[in-house]
Amino acid sequence: MTSAVPSPVLPRARFAPDPVLIITGCALALLALGLAILFSASAALRQGPFFYLNKQVEGAVMAAAVAWWVSSRDLERWRGRVWWIGGGAVLLLLLVALPGIGSKVNGSRRWLAGIQVSEFAKVALVFCLAHYLAVNQTHVRGLKRGLVWPLAIIGAFAGPLVFEPDYGMAALFVGIGLVLMFLAGVRLRHLWAATPLLAAGLALIVLQDPNRRERLREYFGGQPAVPGALAGVQPAKPKRTQLDEAQAAFTVGGIEGVGLGQGRQQLSYLPEAHTDFIFSVVGEELGLRFTLAVVALFGIMFVAGLMHLRRAPNLFQFLLVAGALAFITTQALINFFMVTGLIPPKGISLPFISAGRSNLLVMGLLVGLMLNTRRAWPRPGLDGGRRAWLEVPPDAPVEAAP
Repeated sequence: MTSAVPSPVLPRARFAPDPVLIITGCALALLALGLAILFSASAALRQGPFFYLNKQVEGAVMAAAVAWWVSSRDLERWRGRVWWIGGGAVLLLLLVALPGIGSKVNGSRRWLAGIQVSEFAKVALVFCLAHYLAVNQTHVRGLKRGLVWPLAIIGAFAGPLVFEPDYGMAALFVGIGLVLMFLAGVRLRHLWAATPLLAAGLALIVLQDPNRRERLREYFGGQPAVPGALAGVQPAKPKRTQLDEAQAAFTVGGIEGVGLGQGRQQLSYLPEAHTDFIFSVVGEELGLRFTLAVVALFGIMFVAGLMHLRRAPNLFQFLLVAGALAFITTQALINFFMVTGLIPPKGISLPFISAGRSNLLVMGLLVGLMLNTRRAWPRPGLDGGRRAWLEVPPDAPVEAAP
């Protein structure tokens, strides 16, 4: 392919803060808070408070190493292997869903050799979709190359997640994919037509699962079904759900909090207090001020990411950073909504804070991608000999939508 003319790079004001360094600083602050609150949230576990803390520290060190390694790579050269990366990720997702291969925990097969494959598939999805949309940017307003094929790429990643099952992660993949399609210039009428159909299809799949139906019934006010109720005997005391305990933690914490290590909800009252619901432990022990600080840090990351995107030299790298930013902030937003009861509970961890080495490694990888662009974008241009992908052919006609 012929070389593309390098895009001009917008100069940064002399005293303007570096957006990527702001994102990195926010990530480190969230990680430090996560280590402190994780020590407290896992105090009541039979393994002891140091079990998850030690694993999280190991994950943080590995995440830092991954971020450093990714920050020094040539992203343009990786594009030659994009479909191998995507195909490998989809293959691993399929293997995880197979009985006897993937590890089953809490009714879902999400782990392969101790690794949550869906976390790493986030990066593969963003990489594949960013590459496809960039190469076909003059055709994205057409139906086939602008809607059908991008949805096929998204479906290849989201489909196996349905069989694990991990409906929340599948919905997240679809949502981020649609955002990238919108940013790439796909026609709004195509997206407006596809989004309700995708949402309805996923809803029908979720409603086929009796466990998910029960969770939705509890969330919307119904009492959980128990054997005694089927025989006409009502339980003496209503069962308290995870959401009840999480909201009680925020109420008890108030503005000041009860103090680090003094919380009660993680003492076997709130399941998964060290993972999905760790934000409620922050609210109980450190109070409203720290919970708002956590929300503000993710908000600052989002705004800084938008500032950084203005300097993207081409569509591929723009979409790559936009996808990384979207996965971090959207996952945090879903966790906030879930823990506070705005949406039904779902196993979505809080980035940089929840226990889990797989998620932490992927967060380090996503931050590393942004650090990579900080190094590469200020260059006056990409060398023509190393830039092999023609994104905007000068004489290529724009495909008309049918």
